Amino acid sequence: MAYIIAITTIVALVFGPSIWVRRVMTRYAEPANRYAATGASLARQLLDKHGLQSVVVESSESGDHYDPIAKAVRLTPDKHDGHSLTAITVAAHEVGHAIQDHTHYAPLKWRTRLVRATGGIEKLGAGILMVSPFLGIVTRVPALSLLMFAAGLLTLATSALVHFVTLPTEFDASFNRALPLLDEHKILRRVDRPHARKLLRAAALTYVSASLMSLLNIARWLAILRR
Repeated sequence: MAYIIAITTIVALVFGPSIWVRRVMTRYAEPANRYAATGASLARQLLDKHGLQSVVVESSESGDHYDPIAKAVRLTPDKHDGHSLTAITVAAHEVGHAIQDHTHYAPLKWRTRLVRATGGIEKLGAGILMVSPFLGIVTRVPALSLLMFAAGLLTLATSALVHFVTLPTEFDASFNRALPLLDEHKILRRVDRPHARKLLRAAALTYVSASLMSLLNIARWLAILRR
């Protein structure tokens, strides 16, 4: 019974935030025509009003994000072309990151450097994890296999580290940048403001759910090692 409770708790902690984030985003994606502006047009409007004409707004299949290297706000098609509360709130959140970049917000700089420094390391770690058992069989040196396995786990852990480090940056983008922008330019309907706060919290916690999934991936490989 204790084992079942422990498993249930772990599953809830790992998948709970991700499920909640998706639920909030989906809930406020309707009505689809809530606002006249699309997420893309609102982002363009806010960027221009803050002197960020050089930042482009693009549609992307790789998730909503701001790219500080390319100077681009990227929104998934449903946000880019959508008129929902979710679309405009997420767009404002990503514009918040662009403003952080423009004002040289230190935590964003640290995150950018960390992402660049660890880019590709997670893929390398996964590769090491896949190769290490076979290398141990071929070389017949079990210690070498274990060493490579440990190195693989360490590289995978960098993904979780990056996601956790981004959390202060995400909350700043949501509540110190995006929400004041929406208020200042009177974008939101008054009744929508509490819901926008919930959406902005969900946008910030997207990285928490991603980091928890990374930790689950590490736990899965550890379980394989114990067999």
